Amino acid sequence: MEPHTITIAVPDTYRPLTVASGVRAAALKYPDRVALRHAATERTYRALIARVDSLAAAASDHLGLAPKDHVGVLAPNCIEYLETVLALSDAGHPVVTLSARLSVAELATVCDDARIKALFVHPDCLGSVQAATFATVKRVVTFGAEYEALVQTENKAPFVPLSGEWEIFSIPYTSGTTGAPKGVMLPHRARSLLFYAMAVEYGCFGPDDSFLALAPCAHGAGLAFALAPIFFGGTCELVAEFDAAHVVGRLAEGRFTGVFMVPTHLHAIFALDAEFLSAHRDLALKSLICNAAPLPQKVKERIFEQWGSGLLHETYGSTEVGIASNIRPTDQLRKQASVGLPFPNCAIKLLDQSGQEVGPEEIGELYTNSPFLFSGYWQGGRAVAPPLLDGWFSAGDLARKDSEGFIHIVDRKGDMVISGGINIYPRQIEEVLYWHPQIAEVAVVGVPDERWGERLRAFIVTRGIETMDAEAIISFCKTDLSNYKIPRDIVFVDALPKNTNGKILKRALRER
Repeated sequence: MEPHTITIAVPDTYRPLTVASGVRAAALKYPDRVALRHAATERTYRALIARVDSLAAAASDHLGLAPKDHVGVLAPNCIEYLETVLALSDAGHPVVTLSARLSVAELATVCDDARIKALFVHPDCLGSVQAATFATVKRVVTFGAEYEALVQTENKAPFVPLSGEWEIFSIPYTSGTTGAPKGVMLPHRARSLLFYAMAVEYGCFGPDDSFLALAPCAHGAGLAFALAPIFFGGTCELVAEFDAAHVVGRLAEGRFTGVFMVPTHLHAIFALDAEFLSAHRDLALKSLICNAAPLPQKVKERIFEQWGSGLLHETYGSTEVGIASNIRPTDQLRKQASVGLPFPNCAIKLLDQSGQEVGPEEIGELYTNSPFLFSGYWQGGRAVAPPLLDGWFSAGDLARKDSEGFIHIVDRKGDMVISGGINIYPRQIEEVLYWHPQIAEVAVVGVPDERWGERLRAFIVTRGIETMDAEAIISFCKTDLSNYKIPRDIVFVDALPKNTNGKILKRALRER
């Protein structure tokens, strides 16, 4: 029997769900409201959309871009960054968001891999561009006079949005913590639906909210948390360079209702003078959202002491997944070291090595299924299908579910240490070490050992003291850790290697 083919006509009411469509809708309601702020510059919704439309039209009229050509942005956080992303993605050009901290060689490699045809550059990054040799970049536009001339250029016809919701919105490149960097293709639909879920979960993305965006827009999370406020008619203030005291002072002004931080930001804040912190406790925040790396329970309790227990959300996700789970403020104390329950419209399951779901409190690899997932990788100059298991994606993290369904990340699959045939999870050891009053940061890795296969090595950054006794560290661990989980190999360092999103590069530590 021949299978039936069902054709569903697109209804006349269909409207593509794109990132720019949300900002355009907000501009119709609040044309004179400030959408974006950076330093002394403000941009109203009316001005923002006018500039986006002009720049989008210029993509074909004056930049010579063909449909679906990739463009890149290399800049610290600034208003022009978001204008470029909105305009070029709306014109059907996936935007590759490049880290401003890339070396010259890394920049050339990523631009060539991504097949970037036009590159928008901040003056602070121009030196790297001039020093690099590109195979595909045909046009470089520098923010400033050249960019403004392009925005103000008269175009042949009014701009009409060209992107569909399944077209690629942006391509951030992975940090390379688990291998060679690769582009993560994020469609408009996935990002837009993620914004709606964020608005429901965090409660700080309404039209009356104001958000402080600290994380680099080059990363998936940084860009998402900068765009979500203006998708719904709120205001976003961009910060180019993080300064702990400045951020604490701005939050205490009572202007902001939401902020996204990575653990590195919080470590820097709580290293500030206690008297200064005490004088800046009052704020108007509804939500303080943390992501990108594990947030030690000790730091969570410092947040409660500083700003109260009703703000903190710790989120779990990845560039490919978006956001998979979140633990709300009310559960932070009773569910220690948890990343909460699945995000709205997101399903999570934990599988053993044979692909079977594990039971409560058993450890399995975490798989996610949601409408927020990426479309695949861009690698080697072409699109690569996502590595899915029956439609589910794993970022390589091991986790367990408790009896109430709360997710507890155990560790990254690649960070697990096997010593003497026993599985050891460094994250548990790091949580214990963070309670030591003289430890500012710590990372535990496995290194080769002739007898045990691997042994534990702890890299420790001390809190403002010149020397520290390794034996004292070992003794401290004995209260809370089994003997085989105690690292005997202690290395004191000035700083831990990190990527620009604050993740500790354990691979670099293992290679030392």
